[in-house]
Amino acid sequence: MTSSPYSSVLYQSLKGRHVAITGGASGIGAAMVEAFCAQGARVSFLDIADTEGRALASATGARFLQCDITDLPLLQKTITSLGQGPGGLDVLVNNAGNDQREGFDDVTPASWHRLLALNLDHQFFATQAAVPFLAKADHPSVIMLGSVSWMRGRPGMAAYTSAKAAINGLTRTLARELGPQRIRVNCIVPGAIVTPRQQEKWLTPELNQEFIALQALKFRLDASHVARLALYLASTESAGSTGANFIVDAGLTQN
Repeated sequence: MTSSPYSSVLYQSLKGRHVAITGGASGIGAAMVEAFCAQGARVSFLDIADTEGRALASATGARFLQCDITDLPLLQKTITSLGQGPGGLDVLVNNAGNDQREGFDDVTPASWHRLLALNLDHQFFATQAAVPFLAKADHPSVIMLGSVSWMRGRPGMAAYTSAKAAINGLTRTLARELGPQRIRVNCIVPGAIVTPRQQEKWLTPELNQEFIALQALKFRLDASHVARLALYLASTESAGSTGANFIVDAGLTQN
């Protein structure tokens, strides 16, 4: 992948390291798979989408494992299998998520718990399963995925924003809890990122211009902007950072 945009900066510390990414078949996760592969890392990614996962694995050389991340026993078994393989596990990226919209009156206990499962629960339990293997790595790193949506109080997303706000606290707690084992835990907090899902479901020319008007930087962000930060947080260049939120929103939350 010599022509990859992710090879403009090479993190020598990522070469040969084993990186596991949840929700890696599309969107931000797929960009992360491509980015880490371009750095020479060994990449394994989990996703429920079999067709998309196989296609991305074929294109990048990454290893794809089909997994429903809301099935927590299966998720932990899959993470454990990765850690038990040759080379162990060096980096875990808890990327999987779903920003489904629901009106206030439409939220049910079932839909509420499903969105927390899709966005919050797996981040803890994947980390729990990975820790025995990360603790054996030279420079272990866990990367959580948040969202500025909770900072902005976005309507129609109560369960999603609740989950993403909780990840802020979870990141800080895990950083303290896992620090004695040299495991760093940080959170990437994306803003309005243009992905195929966003374009298909919600993005209109009017909304596009609204985001640009609200941002300090007057261009739309895409998944590569998030993936580049993930490379930094997984590398030894960020060795002194843990328990922190790293916002990638072009200044959206400055308003």
